[in-house]
Amino acid sequence: MTGFRVYALRYAERDARRGEHFHGYDTRGAEPHPTAYYVWLAVNDEHTVVIDTGIGRARAERAAGLRYLASPVEALARLDVAAGTVDHVVLTHLHYDHTGTAREFTSARYVLQQAELDYWTGPWAERVTGERWLLNDDDLAHLQAARRDGRVSLPDGDATVVPGLSVHLVGGHTAGMQVVRVRTARGHVVLASDASHFYENIEGDRPFPILHSMTGMYGAFDRIKELADGPHLVVAGHDPEVLKRFPLLEPDIAEITG
Repeated sequence: MTGFRVYALRYAERDARRGEHFHGYDTRGAEPHPTAYYVWLAVNDEHTVVIDTGIGRARAERAAGLRYLASPVEALARLDVAAGTVDHVVLTHLHYDHTGTAREFTSARYVLQQAELDYWTGPWAERVTGERWLLNDDDLAHLQAARRDGRVSLPDGDATVVPGLSVHLVGGHTAGMQVVRVRTARGHVVLASDASHFYENIEGDRPFPILHSMTGMYGAFDRIKELADGPHLVVAGHDPEVLKRFPLLEPDIAEITG
C-alpha cells in the first residue's frame, strides 16, 4: 500500500480580526487576521479521499465579505479529480462551511462521527442558538438520505477509513469533531480542520471562540500533537499560513507531502 499524497486547496478567503479567532480578551483583538477556507485531498493508487466539502456557491454569495475563489469541486478539478471519482468524503464536523458541496460527490461514502450526527439530530441543537446557525439543514437532510441508502459510515471514536487514513474523535469545537490522520512518505500528517483553526490556536494553547467544550478543545490540541509525526505535519483548518508552510503547486494549492 503506497502512502498518500495530501493537498490543501483554498477555495475562499475573508478579512477578519484577531478578536474573532481567540477565546477571551485579546489586547490585539482589532488587528487584521484573515481567514482562509480549505478542502483537503488525500490520494494514492487505490483511493481518492476528500476531507470536508466547503461552502456551496449559493451560500457563499450570501456570505458577507467572503471572496469565493472557486467552488471546492472546481478546485479539485485543477488536480484532475472529478467529484464522481471520489470514493470517500470525510466530514470533520457538520458546520455549513464544511458540508456545502457534499451532495456533488455522488459515488462517495461519507464518514462522520456518530456523536456529531446525534448532536445535530438530537434535542439540544435547536436550543443552543450559539451553534445552531452553523448547521445547513439541506446538507443534513442530504446526509440523512445518504445514510438510508447505506452510504454513510458513523464511527464512534477512532476508526480506519481506508488503509493509511484514519479518523479520530476529539470534540471541542463541536460535539463530534474529528481529525484525520494520513500516512505519507513524510510521515503521519494530521488534518486538524476546525480542531485548530489557526496555528496560533494549537501552538499557543489558545482555543477558538466558537466551541462546544472548552476542555474538549484543549484535549484536541493534545491529541493532534500525539497523532502527527511532528508539528511540521499538522495542517491547521483556516490559516493562510498553510500556504506558506508547505510548497505551492498553484497560488491556492499546497502540497502537504511535497
